[in-house]
Amino acid sequence: MDKEKVIADFFSWFSNRDLDRLPNLLTEEVSLFFPKAQPIKGRERFLKFLRILFRQYPQLTFHVQRIIIQEDQAAVHWCNRGISRGGEPYENEGVSWFEFVDGRINFISDFFKDTGKF
Repeated sequence: MDKEKVIADFFSWFSNRDLDRLPNLLTEEVSLFFPKAQPIKGRERFLKFLRILFRQYPQLTFHVQRIIIQEDQAAVHWCNRGISRGGEPYENEGVSWFEFVDGRINFISDFFKDTGKF
């Protein structure tokens, strides 16, 4: 699988809340390290986390700024914008670190500028 396409699909499907297709990009053992949260391990727990996040931010769209890929790792610089459940505007910018196994995402660690909302 082309890693750049996997990343583009990940952010597109994430932004469109396409939880039917998103699992196809993830290994069963995927891990997510998200600021101010305990590590999330396993595809089902990852998807559950996304459902909770989507309730908190009914509108949240990501725009990939740049991607650096080296072997089975990638750094993705992104900006996002959305609306919280309370109707407040939200914007952030960050980098997500991806690791791949057999062309699928196996590890994600998020680093972003504003963690105050979480």
